[in-house]
Amino acid sequence: MKNDMRINRYFLFFLLIASVVVISCEDEIVPPQSAAGFSASSTSVRVGEEIQFTNSSQNATAFKWSFGDGTTSKEVSPKKSYDASGKFLVSLVSTGAGGSTISNLEVTVVPDAAFSVEDEDNIVALSPVQFVNTSKGATSYLWDFGTADDNDTSTDPNPTFSYLAPGTYTVTLKAISTTGESTATKQVTVLGADPALYFIEYNADFIRQLALNETAGVTNFLDIADKGGVGIAYDHINGKVYFSDFYDYGAGKIWRINIDGSGLEEIVSDLYDPYGITLDLTNGKVYWAEDVDNDNIGRIARANLDGTGRENLVEMEDGQFRAVALDVQNNKMYFYEVWNEDLYSANLDGTGVTPIISGVYGYAIAVDTENDKIYFDDQNDAQLKRANLNGSGIEMVDDTDTRIYGIVIDNDEDKLYWSGRDSGELYVSDLSGANQETLKSGLASPRGIFIRK
Repeated sequence: MKNDMRINRYFLFFLLIASVVVISCEDEIVPPQSAAGFSASSTSVRVGEEIQFTNSSQNATAFKWSFGDGTTSKEVSPKKSYDASGKFLVSLVSTGAGGSTISNLEVTVVPDAAFSVEDEDNIVALSPVQFVNTSKGATSYLWDFGTADDNDTSTDPNPTFSYLAPGTYTVTLKAISTTGESTATKQVTVLGADPALYFIEYNADFIRQLALNETAGVTNFLDIADKGGVGIAYDHINGKVYFSDFYDYGAGKIWRINIDGSGLEEIVSDLYDPYGITLDLTNGKVYWAEDVDNDNIGRIARANLDGTGRENLVEMEDGQFRAVALDVQNNKMYFYEVWNEDLYSANLDGTGVTPIISGVYGYAIAVDTENDKIYFDDQNDAQLKRANLNGSGIEMVDDTDTRIYGIVIDNDEDKLYWSGRDSGELYVSDLSGANQETLKSGLASPRGIFIRK
């Protein structure tokens, strides 16, 4: 009996101990593991651009961010911007009762392109413009100044550039690094420079300019020694000057140069004796009048503005052509020569050649398309004359006894300009010839002229 009681006591004691153990095990609950996670408003940004990081961690109460550039944060969902370009590994360590975990994300930072323009409201053609680079995070730069010339670019950090003609241009700056690039653009408005009259002073071997104001005088534009000619024309859209060269007979040329005096280039060669030239900017053509060659054939010809695509439009025996002028809006050109003494009209492609005035010859023609008039030098009467475009209604404009190689019409001011080879003078008057003034005297055989505004 005593043995049974002893066994029962041991059994009860064992049950008590087992119950305590079971109850103790139920109280020890293992906390869940933290799960780090986050997203970014963007993973590709510019220098200085803010990124919003959004924390999506679970089972965490403390956080430590490392942004890959040496900076850190303990905020739940911080914001961050970078001061340099590059690739940065962003790490988030999330810690909770169950421990810590980490999540990573790579961010790419590219340069921030930006620039300003000095004295932006007063940019004038032919004057240097200073561009100020305020980009961040770049190692190299590429500027495009918005002209039609693909070569008008720069890799200087802070370049200067001169626009050749007035207008509105879109300037583009690319800021570049090993991780990428960004672009900034700005429109600049370029005002016209003070107007000037450019002229060939043949016996001085110079193209010169006369400022059309009360203070400035004559300045040299280009030395044309060994490039002597009489024809000159201006492309105001692209800021380029074209002039003829008959210095070497049988090896005549057409040249062009930027209005700032740079980029002289020969665009047409192997001409015989090119005289007057004119431009069709609508269709991108340069026209010239050419004296007779070895076969006694004179020509009116044209080419593209870069000299390619040369075409002979009118060929005439004994055609000693001296001048050509265009009426592009009516698809007409006008020209004359000094042998047969006829002034002709034709279509721009050279078809439909028709004499409109007989018994005249000279060295310059200009068309006033706004008033439907043609101005021409008539050396038989030693006069500057004008007529209707069909040759009727001829009237005298000026009777100064001088050969005229340059005539320009300024419809904006209702003014007529011309040169006097023998008088050595440059003139201006109303379109009728009234109120004539001598702009400059004592010149050494002035020939072709144009106005630059």
